[in-house]
Amino acid sequence: MPSTDTTSPTDEPAPSSPPPPEPIAADAPAEVGADGSPAATPAPLADVAGAGPAPDPPALSAPSRRRPRRSTIVLGAALATVLVATGAGAFWAAGALDDARGEIRDQQRRLEEQQREIDQQREVIERKEEFGLALGAVEGAVAPLVGLPYASLVPWDRIDVVVDGAWSHRWSADALALDTDSLRDLADDLTAQRSNAEVEAATNATGTAWEAALDQLGSGWVSTRFMDVSTECGADAMACVWQAEPFVVRVGDHTRSDPTLTDWIRTGVAYHEFAHVLQFTNPGPTQAALGAFGGDVETMADCYALTELDGWSLHHEVPIDAVGGLGRLRRHLRRRAARAHPRVGVVGRGATASRRRLTGATRSAVAPPA
Repeated sequence: MPSTDTTSPTDEPAPSSPPPPEPIAADAPAEVGADGSPAATPAPLADVAGAGPAPDPPALSAPSRRRPRRSTIVLGAALATVLVATGAGAFWAAGALDDARGEIRDQQRRLEEQQREIDQQREVIERKEEFGLALGAVEGAVAPLVGLPYASLVPWDRIDVVVDGAWSHRWSADALALDTDSLRDLADDLTAQRSNAEVEAATNATGTAWEAALDQLGSGWVSTRFMDVSTECGADAMACVWQAEPFVVRVGDHTRSDPTLTDWIRTGVAYHEFAHVLQFTNPGPTQAALGAFGGDVETMADCYALTELDGWSLHHEVPIDAVGGLGRLRRHLRRRAARAHPRVGVVGRGATASRRRLTGATRSAVAPPA
């Protein structure tokens, strides 16, 4: 019976498996156990000749550790480098921050010092401006005094000392402040003196010929002080002027009621005393002109009265009154005439006295003290 081919014409024949490799003599194929694990190696057969059993096979060594990959080493090294760099950067940043803080502190100190210097300079400038204003106040106080016959009225030496000192103190605000205070005090003092002089010139508090004449001659700068002058001016003096107080004329109380005196005589003696005021307040010109009067300040004072007071002479007669007769008055005048040229009458602390001389020096052509 013919055989029937069940293979589909379209079916291709199954490919044949490749032939197994030929075993190598040295290597025996490994047997696999039932559970898939390698089968135990069979013990070698004993030699036919009756040799002993074969030696045990060498034990299998433990599998060696796997070496780290190169990429892991590189990554670790990079990470360590980053950490070191980060630490170094942090350390450098901390040092740089400290340096920056120190620099800021130094700059702040320099700024503070510069600000202090600016404040000091500003204070010095302000003090200089104040000094200039104080000096202007002194000039304003001196201006109304120009033309008065008192050279020593304005203390120019003191002003020069203060101004020169201010130049030396131009960089010291405290010293300039003291100089400014000195000028202000001087200006206030001169202003107060001028105000008092104006009041003095406008009033006659004592109502006497003495004060009327001295207020007119001194423009109010010379005051009249009635007192017992026997000690300060001399026993026989009517009045005197002290060098220590050149603007005060000390007048004896007895002259206000002395019957041998008239207001005209009091006025003439007031001129004489005012000449002493000029002598003490103009020491330079007085010393230069004193030789023309024989060195006698009293003669100079008499010449001033003769020159400045019209109608004044050193020979006067007082009308008969309670004196007790004309003869007694004449004897009184002759006693005064005997002292025509006495020595300079300086009493006590530079006081120059008027000795009630009604006769004495002749008129002099030498100009009186300025």
